[in-house]
Amino acid sequence: MAVVTLCAYAVYLFVVLGRAGSGPLVDVPYVAPLLWTVGAAIVASIVLNIAAALASPRDAGRKDQRDREIGRFGEHVGQSFVVIGGIAALVMAMAELDHFWIANTVYFAFVLSSLLGSLAKISAYRQGFQAW
Repeated sequence: MAVVTLCAYAVYLFVVLGRAGSGPLVDVPYVAPLLWTVGAAIVASIVLNIAAALASPRDAGRKDQRDREIGRFGEHVGQSFVVIGGIAALVMAMAELDHFWIANTVYFAFVLSSLLGSLAKISAYRQGFQAW
């Protein structure tokens, strides 16, 4: 998931910044690239999960208590950035900033949430995990 997230966001930045040229960023059409990269990331994640299940059919869908706890831990850690992004977007909306900045702040918060959650899960699997 971390790789998919990084690739999708990199493509988004490449497209949006590439369209900007010398003009202001707020004038760049960002909605379609944002929707396409999010959609592509979702599809890529599903395809990669299916491929992993096909590569190891005996392990597909098998989760023990530790796997569930690590999954829950990673999701809780990652959700902090969703909250931070939501608060930032709320403040930006109250300050009547351009929609471009609000949308990109929310998207960036989702990217950070996914990355942090994925890294927390990877770390828990590799370095051990102690449930509270």
